[in-house]
Amino acid sequence: MISSMSEKNMQPSKLLFYLIFTSMFFLILSSIILLQSSSNSFMPRSVFRLIVVNTTSSEYFRRNVNSYSKDTFDRSSLPSSIDTRITEFESSSSHGIGVLGQENAKVCKCNQSLLKVYMYDLPPEFHFGLLGWKGEGNQVWPDVSTLDQIPRYPGGLNLQHSIEYWLALDLLASTTPNVARPCSAVRVQNSSLADVIFVPFFSSLSYNRQSKLHGKKEKVSVNRQLQDKLVEFLMSRPEWKKEGGKNHLIVAHHPNSMLGVRRKLGSAMFVLADFGRYPAEVANLDKDIIAPYKHIVRMIGVNNSAPFEKRPILAYFQGAIYRKDAGVIRQELYYLLKDEKDVHFAFGTVRGNGVHKASEGMASSKFCLNIAGDTPSSNRLFDAIVSHCVPVIISDEIELPFEDVLDYSGFCIFVQTSDAVKTGYLVNLLRGIKRKKWTKMWNRLKEVAPHFEYQYPSVSGDAVEMIWEAASRKMHSARLRLHKTNRYKRYQLMGMVKK
Repeated sequence: MISSMSEKNMQPSKLLFYLIFTSMFFLILSSIILLQSSSNSFMPRSVFRLIVVNTTSSEYFRRNVNSYSKDTFDRSSLPSSIDTRITEFESSSSHGIGVLGQENAKVCKCNQSLLKVYMYDLPPEFHFGLLGWKGEGNQVWPDVSTLDQIPRYPGGLNLQHSIEYWLALDLLASTTPNVARPCSAVRVQNSSLADVIFVPFFSSLSYNRQSKLHGKKEKVSVNRQLQDKLVEFLMSRPEWKKEGGKNHLIVAHHPNSMLGVRRKLGSAMFVLADFGRYPAEVANLDKDIIAPYKHIVRMIGVNNSAPFEKRPILAYFQGAIYRKDAGVIRQELYYLLKDEKDVHFAFGTVRGNGVHKASEGMASSKFCLNIAGDTPSSNRLFDAIVSHCVPVIISDEIELPFEDVLDYSGFCIFVQTSDAVKTGYLVNLLRGIKRKKWTKMWNRLKEVAPHFEYQYPSVSGDAVEMIWEAASRKMHSARLRLHKTNRYKRYQLMGMVKK
């Protein structure tokens, strides 16, 4: 009798709970749709998609409480759309060449895109020709509709600065049928319709492969010759002259790429790793984009990521220890930390299975040290992110990718250089971070890691789409400055004519 009455009393409360939950779900969903419908929305589309995924998946986690803990979750409890999304990232190869889109994938239309991009048809010597690709006849671009036709980018440390390769492939895919990709950026054939003019020069690869002189007779490297040719080409173009190059997008991710001509092209929007070797008048956050390195270690799947108690190493660093400039801190930290029992601080390179060892080490560590080297940034940060190893950033001058939309304090720890070199400071700080706080950052790392993934075809929210979205935000700011400058120009010209 008592049990029967109790069940009756519980029914209204259950009904009320489901009514409130359903109302809140549709309110959140309608708000997201309303905000996304505006092309001028400040928050990137990729971040909206992440919110939708998190909102939807949280209900599945709540209902499958027996299979979901603070540290991991059962993939079978997820809806198929979310499970597919995770699988896409887990199955990506180390080079990021994945499976092409579905047969019914449609070419993106201009009115669907966030950014309309015009890409110069530069000769192959500036781009895929650097990879050994040779087209037939006057063919400028490879066929990107089938994977076996796409030239592979060289591995090792070359790969970390391969950003222009992924952006060029993505633009080519935007006009290729049957390649499923986001419609963030679409290539247009008429430059007058474009928001951005993309310059497809693989500058980092050119530096890595063609910057050395060959023989006594060669006075200028092939890399420098290409840079000079590029400047000559751009300065002759009406697209450059129209806005002085301000609407051009040039990728110079390797810190030494475009070294000879960067001042001449400084009005353009650069895609860079950091500002370490650039004067402020040439490169700055007002106009340029900081892009993530292509990680070298393999991304860990969310289901395979070790929790707190299964990561025995407190702090991990493996790489070059003796550096110049701000990188001398690496040497100081080495002598401070090398004898700590739960710290791995050692010299390492990509040679001799070095990448595999680094991947295992980061995946077994709670914290990964990202210390300034010759420049403020390194790909080590992004290796840590995809290993779900909480990054400890010790680099006072570092600029981070997409920081206007991502709060790094939710998944990284920042330590000032002056504090890091104090005896005992760093290890005491890290040992003081307990399981609960670390796990919160670990979970956030699993959420944001896809934003740092380069791949072909690109997918929603990955690094390629994030860069296009960042370019769109920069262009909005540049257009605002241009329009303000032009406020009185027309009427001043009219006055001069009358005089």
